[in-house]
Amino acid sequence: MPSSSRPKPSFLLKKACTKALLVTDLTNILYLTGLSVSAGCILVTGKGYSLFLDSRYLESAKKIQSKGLKICPIDTLQNALENLKNVGIESDNVTLSRMNRWKRKFKNTKFVQTVGIIEEFRRSKSPDELRRIKRACAITQSVLRLIPRFLKPGITEKDLAWILELECRKRGGSGMAFESIVAFGEHTAVPHHHPTDRKLRKGDLVQIDVGTKFAGYCSDYSRVYFTAKPTADQKRAMTALKKASAAAMNILKPGVTNRALDACARSVLKSYGYDKEFSHALGHGVGLDIHEGVTLSSRAPTQKIKKNEVITIEPGLYFEGRWGMRIEETIVVS
Repeated sequence: MPSSSRPKPSFLLKKACTKALLVTDLTNILYLTGLSVSAGCILVTGKGYSLFLDSRYLESAKKIQSKGLKICPIDTLQNALENLKNVGIESDNVTLSRMNRWKRKFKNTKFVQTVGIIEEFRRSKSPDELRRIKRACAITQSVLRLIPRFLKPGITEKDLAWILELECRKRGGSGMAFESIVAFGEHTAVPHHHPTDRKLRKGDLVQIDVGTKFAGYCSDYSRVYFTAKPTADQKRAMTALKKASAAAMNILKPGVTNRALDACARSVLKSYGYDKEFSHALGHGVGLDIHEGVTLSSRAPTQKIKKNEVITIEPGLYFEGRWGMRIEETIVVS
């Protein structure tokens, strides 16, 4: 992340209600520095950011050192922590055993549990982040347009999932945002189905849920494909899904709540008689992680959608043992 886009230390510390914050989540480290590592941490104080790394990363980290971001050997972290009386920690990331080790090692330091400090800041994307996400979306959409040519009887779910990844990488994707969902026939009734050796048969409904990454940022789309004329029930379900999606998008703007969006889509589906067939959240935030920030659900804590947040809208209907379908878009909130 460019230093100009990095949150001011004072902002994070105010949110954490501490004079120092120890960042150990590797995705948050990537967000704050632009450096992808398998180990390390950042100590945020009023003086700025100190990135502590072992010898594997010190040389490459020199390229990102800037005003407000200091690169330090990991063995100097102890001295830095010993001088602090209160340190916020990312409680969702720190294990109990790691916490206990710190308590034994730094007896004069109080570790304060914090939740979602940096994740909340990550919700509103910078212009550079939006550019990367839009590129990931464009790659994914171009691959989805290719799907019909591969829907030949005999191809397996696993085969098609592999083709999706190859096509995404050919177009510049740096990897998949998540394990692609490829489901044929009765498997489409399982929202998070894992591809199997099940072969495509004429008449099968096909559900694809796929996303690639570009420069670290994710995309997420779901599409339904028919290999024969859809039944009346399938046509009705698809109409309901499209209207539910359109209704939610119509009220989507900064300030609307996650619960309001979910309720809007569900009310449309209910008007079609689908009270229980929509079994998951309407959507989620997208960024460096495929699920980050907000969850669009009446069961989630109420949150207001932010300007330049990226979310999915993905209503689905599932009929156990028969078939299911889901349509999904990745959307920039403007």
